[in-house]
Amino acid sequence: MASRVSVGQLLSVSMMLLLITVSVAADDHVLTLDHTNFTDTVSRHNFIVVEFYAPWCGHCMKLAPEYEKAGSVLSSHDPPVVLAKVDANKESNKELANKYEIQGFPTIKIFRNGGKNVQEFKGPREADGIVAYLKKETGPASVEIKSVEDITSLINDSKIFVVGVFPKFSGEEFENFSALAEKLRSDYEFGHTLDAKLLPKDELSVNRPTIRLFKPFDELFVDFQDFQVDAMQKFVEAASVPIVTLYTKDPSNHPFLMKFFESPNDKVMAFINFTGEHLDAFKSKFKDVATAYRGKGVSFLLGDLEASQGVLQYYGVKGDEAPLGYIQNNDGQKYLKTKLNPDHIATWLKDYMDGNLKPFVKSEPIPEINNEPVKVVVSDSLQAMVFNSGKNVLLEFYAPWCGHCQKLAPILDEVAVSYENDPDVIIAKLDATANDFPNDTFDVQGFPTLYFKTAGGNMLQYDGDRTKEDIIDFIQNNRDKTTQPSSVESAPEKDEL
Repeated sequence: MASRVSVGQLLSVSMMLLLITVSVAADDHVLTLDHTNFTDTVSRHNFIVVEFYAPWCGHCMKLAPEYEKAGSVLSSHDPPVVLAKVDANKESNKELANKYEIQGFPTIKIFRNGGKNVQEFKGPREADGIVAYLKKETGPASVEIKSVEDITSLINDSKIFVVGVFPKFSGEEFENFSALAEKLRSDYEFGHTLDAKLLPKDELSVNRPTIRLFKPFDELFVDFQDFQVDAMQKFVEAASVPIVTLYTKDPSNHPFLMKFFESPNDKVMAFINFTGEHLDAFKSKFKDVATAYRGKGVSFLLGDLEASQGVLQYYGVKGDEAPLGYIQNNDGQKYLKTKLNPDHIATWLKDYMDGNLKPFVKSEPIPEINNEPVKVVVSDSLQAMVFNSGKNVLLEFYAPWCGHCQKLAPILDEVAVSYENDPDVIIAKLDATANDFPNDTFDVQGFPTLYFKTAGGNMLQYDGDRTKEDIIDFIQNNRDKTTQPSSVESAPEKDEL
C-alpha cells in the first residue's frame, strides 16, 4: 500500500486538496483515503469508486495493478472517473469499514451524489472490464430507444432488460421509472421509448404507460403498469428470478444463481445427473411443483450433479445418492431427501411446508479415539460433550484453512494441558465447515470464535486476547466449580504481562 500523508491534522483543507491534485498529476490514478479525508473527498464528487482492501489479502494484491490501470484510463474519461482505495484492515479505518458493511476483501463501492447514494460494484475485476462497467455506470440509468436497431442491440438471450413505454418523457410515471432505473442500475439494464411498436413480443397489447421486462427464461417477457417505485421494484426483482434456477457450468446462469442464493426465500434444491435418461421427467415434475409454489416464499434450484460439487461440499452432502433433494430455510435448518423420485417431489415439499420433516444435521463421525489435550467435538457429540456434560467447556469454532485458527491451535493446546488434571474443565474444538451447530446459541461470524459453557449452563462468548494467560484468566473467573482442581497452572496477574 502506498504511504499516507502523515501531516493531515497540520494542514488546511485547501492544502489537502492541493496534495491530492499533485498526487493525481504525478500519475497516481487511485486516491488513497482514510478516516481523516474520506468524508470530505467523497462529498466533493458526484461519482467516485472506492475499494476497501486489506494489505494481506491475495485477491486485493491481484486486483491492485488492474485497478490502477483502470484508474489511469478513466482519468481521461469525459468527465474523469475517480478511483480511490481505503485500507479497511487498519484499526483507525475500522469505523469506516463498519459503516459501509465491509464483510470481505476486496469490496468495491460506488458513491454517488457526494456519498448520498452507495451501490455495490458488481462488475469484472480486470482493467478493461472495470473501465467498461464504470463507463456504463456514469452514463444515463435508462437509454432512449428510437429504432428497432436500438432494441435489437439491447435485448439478448442472456440478460434481463426493462423497458418503459410512455406517451411523453415527463410526468409522475416517467419520473418514477427514472428513479427506479437509477436505484437498480447496478443490477439491471433499463430503456425507455415513446413507440410501443418498437417492442418485440406482442407490442399491440401496450396501450398505456407500461413496463415490459424481457428475460431469457420462462414466459420471456412480462408487463406491469403500477408506477409506484416500491411496486415496480418488487415486480422487477420477482420477475427476474426463474421459476427454477439452473446450476450448470454455463456462465450466463451466474447472475440468476446470485439472485437465488441472495434471496430471503426458503431454498428448495435438487441435484441430478443432467446426462441421465430420467432428466426430462424430473425437470418437468420439479418445475410443476415450483410453479405451484410461486410467490409463496420458496425458491427452486435444479443443479447438474457434475457442476454442483462445490455446492454439495458446502452443504455437507454427497451426490452418490442422487437425485438429491435439499431444503434450507432462513433459520439455518436443513432437510435432506436422497433418491428423490420425481413423483414424490410434491409430497416431500408439502411435508416440509406442513412441518412434518425432520431437519438434517451435518456432522463428521464421532472420533473413536479422542485423547488429545484439545478434545474434538462434532455435531453428533455436541449435546453430550458440551450442553449435557455438566462441565465447564471452552469450545473453539474453527476452519481448517484459517490462518488465525492455526496460530491459536498451539495456544489452546497449552491451555488444555494446564487443565489436564481438572475434571471440571474441557478445552474443545469443532470444525465449523464440516459440522452444523445451533445458530441461535452460537453466533459464529468468523474464525476462530470461542464460546465458554459453564458447568451451570451459562453460555459466554470469549472476545479477549488470544494468549494462554488471558484465556486461563477468563476460564478461572467464569467457571462453576463442582470439585476442587488438583493442579491448574495459574495465570499471571495482568500487570506482570
